[in-house]
Amino acid sequence: MQELRVAFVPGVTPDKWARVWRERHPRLPLRLLPIEEDAARAVLDDGTADLVLARLPVDLEAPTPLHCVRLYEEQPVVVAGREHFVAAAAESDAPLDLAELADEQLVLPHPSGWTPAAEQLPFPPMTVKDAIEVASSGTGVVIVPMSLARLHHRKDVVTRPVDLPPTTVALLWPREADSPVHQDFVGVVRGRRASSSR
Repeated sequence: MQELRVAFVPGVTPDKWARVWRERHPRLPLRLLPIEEDAARAVLDDGTADLVLARLPVDLEAPTPLHCVRLYEEQPVVVAGREHFVAAAAESDAPLDLAELADEQLVLPHPSGWTPAAEQLPFPPMTVKDAIEVASSGTGVVIVPMSLARLHHRKDVVTRPVDLPPTTVALLWPREADSPVHQDFVGVVRGRRASSSR
């Protein structure tokens, strides 16, 4: 292996793990590959990346089985324009009840399948960044993991935790490609010291 290639989806910040890897493995370079959310499985299947930091769900069985190490959960937040009622409630730490969003337009479909009760407009497919821009105009709201809301932060929007299950960020790699190098990287992301055993 000439280098270890680790792909990561938007909002995931692998920098601290990359720093630890480079300290422990100066002879095996680590290359970080930013990818879009929907490419997580593809970059493993086509050999572009050795490991991927991605949000679940990802198909862990087809076309080949993947190892999956769950790393942490992300709080979902609703993003809305500054004039929206969410802004008035944004000071509260309590998650917003989904019933309070029943009359809203959801700019981007939520992976859980949740949709407000109001009849929805046919928004075109768009990126999270574009969806947050649309939400800033007051046309609707978007629900994303907190890390994505921070990544695409704008002064004309507010965020508030919402009462939906958290998303999970996991480390994935093909089972057939497992090696001591892969396991060493698992150790890094799990915070094991260099001297500790697996």
